[in-house]
Amino acid sequence: MIRSSVLSILALGSVALASQDDFQTKCAQFQNKINLPHVKVNFAEYIQGGTNLSLPDNAPSCDASSQEVSVDLCRVAMAVDTSNSSQITLEAWFPREYKGRFLSTGNGGLSGCIQYYDLAYAAQFGFATVGANNGHNGTSGKPFYHHPEVVKDFAYRSIHTGVVIGKELTKMFYDEGFNKSYYLGCSTGGRQGWKSVQKYPNDFDGVVAGSPAINFVNLLSWSAHFYPITGSPSSDTFLTTADWQIVHDEILRQCDTIDGAKDNIIEDPDLCDPILDTLICPRNATNTSKCLSGAQVRAADQVLSPLYGVNGELLYRRMQPGSEVLAAPIMYTGEPFEYSLDWFRYVVYNDPSWSGNFTVKDAAAALAQNPYNIQTWDGDLTPFQKTGGKVLHYHGMMDQLISSEDSKEYYSHVAETMNLPPQDLDEFYRFFTISGMAHCGDGNGAYGIGQGVDTYASSEPGSNVLMAMVKWVEEGVAPETVRGAKFENGPGTPVEYWRKHCKWPKHNVFKGPGNYTDENSWECV
Repeated sequence: MIRSSVLSILALGSVALASQDDFQTKCAQFQNKINLPHVKVNFAEYIQGGTNLSLPDNAPSCDASSQEVSVDLCRVAMAVDTSNSSQITLEAWFPREYKGRFLSTGNGGLSGCIQYYDLAYAAQFGFATVGANNGHNGTSGKPFYHHPEVVKDFAYRSIHTGVVIGKELTKMFYDEGFNKSYYLGCSTGGRQGWKSVQKYPNDFDGVVAGSPAINFVNLLSWSAHFYPITGSPSSDTFLTTADWQIVHDEILRQCDTIDGAKDNIIEDPDLCDPILDTLICPRNATNTSKCLSGAQVRAADQVLSPLYGVNGELLYRRMQPGSEVLAAPIMYTGEPFEYSLDWFRYVVYNDPSWSGNFTVKDAAAALAQNPYNIQTWDGDLTPFQKTGGKVLHYHGMMDQLISSEDSKEYYSHVAETMNLPPQDLDEFYRFFTISGMAHCGDGNGAYGIGQGVDTYASSEPGSNVLMAMVKWVEEGVAPETVRGAKFENGPGTPVEYWRKHCKWPKHNVFKGPGNYTDENSWECV
């Protein structure tokens, strides 16, 4: 009996080893089987789960010299020509434990950085996953200079090309091909997801688009307009990071409890319209460490106001209150915002010496240009709706880089363009506001909704936006809330509490009777 059991175990081990050898052999031989137009395969290599993958060719500005890979996979790296003068670097990761699903990742900022952390994240769920460098290497916009084909890759072509090639490779690598295709991206990646929905409605069955950089041209004008408001650090209108902490504390004092709970989180910034004149130092004040000058308060008010164009038209809604402390060292530094500076220098004006002294006339020039409709603001999503596709849109309510109010504006734009109320939009498009989430993650609240490696707390669809999308597409069960984790001390630490985030236009209200950390004490109304 014991001998029989031992033989069975040995037999199972032999099968497992053979299977492992088959997968590795298949990976090693795959490069020779690829014969697609405009595609040059650089290598195909087997990566064992648990490997800290070295990335020696990654641009230094991408700040990723290695990537933890948790599952066995076949990594295929290639160069794909997109025109006679442009090319993308594309990678496809094929996991051993494949679930029959294809997924494309996106990018961030102006960058040409493959987001290896997203490739690793999706692969661990069994997706055949692709990611590209957006047509250039590194985080600078300088490659756009006098190079419209590179701008075209950045605007839309890189993602679509990667999807077309990636799907072909997936069908070649796996005998069963794929059943459904998905997209996961945030920030510029969120914009890329929306561009796919708008321009290529058949590319994906399900799109998860977070904190999207839609209204893209006006977004960069909005980011550029903070420097003229605050001035340089020597200006009387400039606020230091410590000054912005004072502003933040006052905003929380006025707005934190509007939702019924004092938890250092503003659930719905729409309900917060702070009066900052309360921060002006009294005339005879002897201690001015907790107050500001009138000029500083005026600057703070302007930062928290919408941007209007030369004819008074709305270009971009206000920065949502509650994001001040995180935004200060990035957006209100007393210098032009880097991405905006690059865009105006290398795309709008083709003038590397442009100073960054922005006016609304510059916004008008940028919007008139709008290369390849990079605005990503089309409101008629009928073609995507007719394919049966689904889109889950989320945005953090303390986003320090892209105002969450722009996502609300876009939702209204779609509803009004398609003449559909929320209950009808819900059929294919759902938008979730994530309180206490900064840009794509981090923040003071329950931001761990499973949109990436740093926000992963559960694979359950109710607590993971990627798996929620899979359930919606494949089972027809749409998410009513998005459940987020508040980590005790950042990603990877224990969960302090959970909170269910509401589907727009509902917002969260604390009802009790428990503590604010009790997710069942909140209600979407």
